[in-house]
Amino acid sequence: MVSRSPPPLAPSLNAPRGATLAIDYGRRRFGLALSDQLGVTARPLAVWNRTNRRADLTRIRELCRAEGVRRIVVGFPLRLDGTAGEMAAEAASFAQRLHKNLGLPVELADERLSSWEAGQLVNETAARRRSPRRRKATDDVAAAVILRDYLSHSHGTV
Repeated sequence: MVSRSPPPLAPSLNAPRGATLAIDYGRRRFGLALSDQLGVTARPLAVWNRTNRRADLTRIRELCRAEGVRRIVVGFPLRLDGTAGEMAAEAASFAQRLHKNLGLPVELADERLSSWEAGQLVNETAARRRSPRRRKATDDVAAAVILRDYLSHSHGTV
């Protein structure tokens, strides 16, 4: 079942350990980020171009198996006033398909300003390193921001 409520403030002592995958859902691309097995750190993983529903689910299933993913967090696009954005229904539908096809717990997480923050982080890093990354998609960094915020709330820190 897909949860739309905020994650619990403290992780369950009986919850299985394993990585959490965050997905910044988009019509053309997915941004992916992965936590460590203890659910403490979040790192950008990849930006995948979408192909079709079946192929996308297969790729995500294979990634989950390879990385020991135990839960998935999908960015839920809310407007600044807290109302659902135009992509919210698509993201929720995608989250339900993930749960149904992969059998893993899937949660929706507020992603307000994650893309903006990701752009800021990438631009700062690119300026320091004189890197061309600034011109590339930042969806993986946005997914890492979503995951970082999710993990900090699920561990009771802010």
